[in-house]
Amino acid sequence: MTDAVVLAALLGVVAGILLTVLLALARRLARGGADLGSDADRAAHEALHQASLAARHLRGGLASPDAARAARHLRVLLGSAAVALVDDTDAVAFDGPSDGLESAAVRIARRVRDTGRRQVFPKRDDADDDLEAVGAPIVVDGRVIGVVVAFAAPVRAALVRAAAEVADWCAAQVELGGLDASRTALAEAELRSLRAQISPHFIYNALTAIASFIHADPDRARDLVLDFADFTRYSFRRQGEFTTVAEELGSIHHYLTLERARFGDRLEVTLRIAPETLATVIPFLSVQPLVENAVRHGLEPGEGGGTIRIFADDATTHTEITVEDDGVGMDPQELRALLDSADDGAHVGLRNVDTRLRQLYGPDGELVVETNIGAGTLVRMRIPKSQPLHDLESG
Repeated sequence: MTDAVVLAALLGVVAGILLTVLLALARRLARGGADLGSDADRAAHEALHQASLAARHLRGGLASPDAARAARHLRVLLGSAAVALVDDTDAVAFDGPSDGLESAAVRIARRVRDTGRRQVFPKRDDADDDLEAVGAPIVVDGRVIGVVVAFAAPVRAALVRAAAEVADWCAAQVELGGLDASRTALAEAELRSLRAQISPHFIYNALTAIASFIHADPDRARDLVLDFADFTRYSFRRQGEFTTVAEELGSIHHYLTLERARFGDRLEVTLRIAPETLATVIPFLSVQPLVENAVRHGLEPGEGGGTIRIFADDATTHTEITVEDDGVGMDPQELRALLDSADDGAHVGLRNVDTRLRQLYGPDGELVVETNIGAGTLVRMRIPKSQPLHDLESG
């Protein structure tokens, strides 16, 4: 199982748990306000609300600027006079009246980190208030990464237990944030791999084709230089993980113009694009590598060239994109072994696109590939039209 699949599975489990809780609450609300009429029910609802508000601010870690906002919601959740989140470098995210409590929280956190256990601390002799404290370790991967410190007068047994539960919950949120970061890093690494594939092979051939026209047809050489510039600008952009079908097709147009300069009449291209598919959001560099794979591994090995067909069809809830060539094809069993391999060899673009689609859309997102020796290759992907979590601005 790949790292991408493991990350997706873990995130899916967490999302499923949260969805179950929210659905249960929604059912209770739908049955009427009587079910939330008791003090216990209202307290449970408020606790869930405060935990939800705090969660988003913990994903960046205890040292992030948002951690102070999380401390504010955790103080309400615990019902304490003040709350501090102290990381392993003694950075403090604090909410409540200060009066020396921040420095006290650091001292408490150090003692909790030394033992790795929850501790209760009595009223300070030099304090003007009656506040006591409880400190509970936040443990991730067996290491204390921080401490939750809650101040109250007095610290009762219920608060001691709640502080420990909140510390475990904080650890889960920090871990989940780490999974999000790992997923982003993995996606970026896969894009870098695709760009590395584009760079050495295609760029050399494109520049060679442009050079061949400099003296014979300078106007065409100039146009090809512009196509090359537009293609590389798109391929190496840094705006995010997603684009649209229209933008990806624009880059493919520049790519195929450059390849036609090399192949001449031996390369034919057929396009059939439904207008309603142009605005569909797709992963950046997901169709272009399939077209390059068709040219490089489908048509280039043969002497006669061939035809590339690119279709984008409206399939109600999905956009279906197909890239087909009538080139040399390959053995289906070899193809399956290649898609399951981790080696960076031939068809790396095809494998990376397949991995990214499964990571984003689950098992239903994987590429469908039909091929055989001498029979060409057809690659199809299905992209959901509705993707509210995939923002083109933030990527």
